[in-house]
Amino acid sequence: MTERRFGAHVALRTHGRKGAVAEVVLDRPQAMNAISTDMADALADACAVLAEARSVSAVVLTSTGERAFCVGADLKERNSFTDTDLARQRSRMRALYSGVLELPMPTVAAVHGFALGAGYELALACDVIVADTTAVVGLPEVSVGLIPGGGGTHSLPCRVGAARAAQLIFTARRVPAHEAFVLGLVDVMADQGGDRSDALALATEMAAHSPVGLRAAKRALRQGRGADLHSALAVEDAAWHAAAFSGDRAEGIAAFNERRTPDWPGE
Repeated sequence: MTERRFGAHVALRTHGRKGAVAEVVLDRPQAMNAISTDMADALADACAVLAEARSVSAVVLTSTGERAFCVGADLKERNSFTDTDLARQRSRMRALYSGVLELPMPTVAAVHGFALGAGYELALACDVIVADTTAVVGLPEVSVGLIPGGGGTHSLPCRVGAARAAQLIFTARRVPAHEAFVLGLVDVMADQGGDRSDALALATEMAAHSPVGLRAAKRALRQGRGADLHSALAVEDAAWHAAAFSGDRAEGIAAFNERRTPDWPGE
């Protein structure tokens, strides 16, 4: 494993011989991983590096500390903000969420403890959410005079439907792990303390497959979501062509017929 730091509170780790799985670590446990302006910048910078990392096939978003994955934006920092300060921070927070959403490879969030507001939106920006039994998730922004601003008003309805998302957002309700799993707010349940290991195992399973295929499949899933049938199928067709005429497809078919493990060129 190798590690690179982005500021004081974000680490980027790569796992495996070729570093096919990357782990982005929220590392501010003394503040329950609340996202300060500096931390938002660091996370956006880490995502920018990953977006260009052709060797990375899957990303896991994890955190340190036992009490929380991330409790959201740092409201203690914002307590002294002027309106101008808040407006300046807004663009930087948007850059963070865009950075996670636009990662071209599959992403998995490993959630334990509190994942609230901007913290839960970080998880929602990932493709799959693994949560342990201590997890509590929610978008409570209306309780402090705000609304979800990290994509939550879009991503939550995509997961659970418009009416249920409205109910959860309007009531600012915090949902415990097992109920969250039943409602589809999280995707995979892990034993207590097992969210990180299970998420890394899932990402490793994904990363064993074609890098070109994974990125093309993610592009089709993301760009086709919410589109009309004709447009969604056009997106899928474009992604299919990108994979079908790649070196990965040729290697995958050859390895299948030769009954061996593929050595993906990733091109």
